[in-house]
Amino acid sequence: MNIGITYDLRSDYLALGFSEDETAEFDRDDTIVAIEKTLNQLGHTTERIGHIRHLTTALSAGRRWDLVFNIAEGMYGIGREAQVPALLDAYHIPYTFSDPLVMSLTLHKAMTKMVLRDAGVATSDFLLAQELGDTEKIHFEPPYFIKPLAEGTGKGIGPDSIIRTTEDLAPGVARLLATYRQPVLIEPYLPGREFTVALLGTGSEARAIGSMEVILLAQAEQGVYSYTNKENCEELVEYRLVSAQDDPVVAEGERIALAAWRVLGCRDGGRIDIRCDADNKPQFIEVNPLAGIHPEHSDLPIICTKIGLSYTDLIDSIVTSAAQRISR
Repeated sequence: MNIGITYDLRSDYLALGFSEDETAEFDRDDTIVAIEKTLNQLGHTTERIGHIRHLTTALSAGRRWDLVFNIAEGMYGIGREAQVPALLDAYHIPYTFSDPLVMSLTLHKAMTKMVLRDAGVATSDFLLAQELGDTEKIHFEPPYFIKPLAEGTGKGIGPDSIIRTTEDLAPGVARLLATYRQPVLIEPYLPGREFTVALLGTGSEARAIGSMEVILLAQAEQGVYSYTNKENCEELVEYRLVSAQDDPVVAEGERIALAAWRVLGCRDGGRIDIRCDADNKPQFIEVNPLAGIHPEHSDLPIICTKIGLSYTDLIDSIVTSAAQRISR
């Protein structure tokens, strides 16, 4: 197949003057190199397209592809991850990973939890603070956990995300409202184990292929899988492969993850984060339908490596799943 590749390079945006925090979700140059090299090894021809403005120019010039390998995150708006998929849909060009509805829904963490809660998928209680006064509506007891509504890669998450008293909630929410200029999700703080579950496939063919427990080392920021811990994971975090066959908590976490994946309509591959409450019961935290895919530093490929699935096989599985949507 002739496969185009859409992406947002962090180096491009840094060169334009955007900050480290603003570009935290964007891809490294060597990620694109790894994807393109792997697709070529699988026998596909490739074209680097780049971000949505480059895609718009290419489409206007008449360029087309059999499939687009899309990892573009977008810069602006709650639907930023949906922009490239929506544009490709308009031109009837199939692409990897989820559609615009899923991309928009899952970036809105509160709406995602509403959908899953209504579907009976285990997720913790929550309150969405769209303005500071909303903190007065809190209906569950501390400690709380606060985070920006629509960010990834641990942005806005640190030790001060854990709020120990009701009196401290409003100042914490005010800080995030001012910094990220978006609503703040307030949840009960879950003190238990944390997993990330890797999933491949779509619909009834989707499966949880493995789980990795996040173990914070002594020098890490404790109690939270923070932006700092993620950025410096080689020194601060141990990623421990855990088995659903040997650990009933992991098995339940994978069951919840797979149910959430199917309810939300996610496609091809990604991750779901699970954290346990004080009673060691797993709860859905977040879904990443556009997971990082650097072969050595991203969680999804790390899990694949730990279970013996090569990076080549991972990319092939994603492309094979997406190729089923090519019109014949």
